[in-house]
Amino acid sequence: MTTYLSFLALVLVITIAPGPDTALTLRASLVRGRSEGLLTMAGVSAAGAVQGLLAAGGLGAIIVASEPLFLTVKWVGAAYLLLLGAQALRAAWKGDFSGTPEEESTARSGARGDRRRTLAQGFLCNITNPKVLAFNLAVLPQFVGGGAGLPVLAVYALSLVAIGAVWLTGIVLLADRARGALTAPRARRRIEATMGVVMIGFGATVAATH
Repeated sequence: MTTYLSFLALVLVITIAPGPDTALTLRASLVRGRSEGLLTMAGVSAAGAVQGLLAAGGLGAIIVASEPLFLTVKWVGAAYLLLLGAQALRAAWKGDFSGTPEEESTARSGARGDRRRTLAQGFLCNITNPKVLAFNLAVLPQFVGGGAGLPVLAVYALSLVAIGAVWLTGIVLLADRARGALTAPRARRRIEATMGVVMIGFGATVAATH
């Protein structure tokens, strides 16, 4: 239990550090509302569960050990973050912010395709981040030992996902409270521009990952 609590403490510290998942969730919440933020969080959590179970089952080690596979994940992840950043900058430059956030949320509420797109964005943001998989492979063995079975590894990996989901949910709720004060077009344009720069920075960081 002491080892597990130590692991949770480490995960908490790492989780609250700013990263692509947090930036993407925050942007979705501020620009498109609470439901979009929660969908982004769900996509991120689903991808985190997949990565954790891959690491627990040994498949993650194969991916990291194989340079072509690891490079593919790395460059796809970097390109996707750069794309998200470019989209945010484009929205800041050309976006129409004449409608209120509430009106835009209502207009999108019945769009199933938009909900799926938001969920997919969160999933892709996490699943293509090689640092998440590398963290699982580097940290889990130090806490559970070399002889741990799949169930124990899965519990540790999914605990990481659970803490991340709680943290992102808190981000969504706080952003939703602040959103009412950010209805002015200029404020929303600045949000998009800032998030665009942040996502491009994260993309460059992922590209430099070895």
